[in-house]
Amino acid sequence: MTSELIAFELTDTWRDWLVQRPIQIAIYVALAVVLRFALHKLIDRATRPRDPSQKPTMLRPLTERMPRGAKDAAMSERRAQRARTIGSVLKSTVSIVILVWVVLQILSVLGVNVAPFIASAGIIGVALGFGAQNLVRDFLSGIFMLLEDQYGVGDVVDLGEAVGTVETVGLRVTTIRDINGTLWYCRNGEILRVGNMSQGYAVAVVDLPIAHSANVHHACEVALRAVLDAAENDKVAPDVLEAPELLGVNSVTAQSVTIRVTAKTKPGKQWAVQRDLTRAALTAFERDDVDEPFVNLFTANRQSV
Repeated sequence: MTSELIAFELTDTWRDWLVQRPIQIAIYVALAVVLRFALHKLIDRATRPRDPSQKPTMLRPLTERMPRGAKDAAMSERRAQRARTIGSVLKSTVSIVILVWVVLQILSVLGVNVAPFIASAGIIGVALGFGAQNLVRDFLSGIFMLLEDQYGVGDVVDLGEAVGTVETVGLRVTTIRDINGTLWYCRNGEILRVGNMSQGYAVAVVDLPIAHSANVHHACEVALRAVLDAAENDKVAPDVLEAPELLGVNSVTAQSVTIRVTAKTKPGKQWAVQRDLTRAALTAFERDDVDEPFVNLFTANRQSV
């Protein structure tokens, strides 16, 4: 009788370890795989619209600062890049949470007390938090930067130490290509301010120095007429949003008097427009005999000799 009871207990124990618990573990693993797959599909659907011209569902409640006059292709590329990055973060978070959950459930099925593991995980998390403060700060800054749409790929930005065109936007690092071709890697947590020159509109500022002996009123008329004509040129007109405005005398120094003209342009086009307007104004000064400061100084030196 005793041997039969022992055999029954052994059989029940083996049935528990070889059948019931493996089945429970398999159910948890299958549930985790299905749950991960379903959540990833939902994230893909929210971040990848069927029509590329449409805004992804996930970005609709978020702030969006697209450059004024931006082309549809550039807008779609920026939205897709932003949605892809946010989707990647969400997928990674979902995968980690599901993995931790299924591991704890498996340990519980195997009869392991998970309370010490949870306590140890908390202590390890605090230790890693202190040791990886910069990494966490970069990661959080990258998330807020994406949610607020501070800048995107193709924007011309000033990040303090680096000024140039944004090439890639990541959760930890943003890469900037400056005018000399140097690629700068900027940690998101170290970016204290962002000057975006590609949002809304830009302003082309043209400073024109003239000699003290020149007729300021006449010089202003010549400069305004020249920049207005240049702004209507087929090459410049598509980039100018409003007609150039003459602000008048901006500064007076011992060497010259400076006249300032401004023009509102499309984002990123201010430098090209500035060069064209400057060339037109200087050509008009030369044609209408408006004295330049260096020519006047050279003439005065010759007369003194």
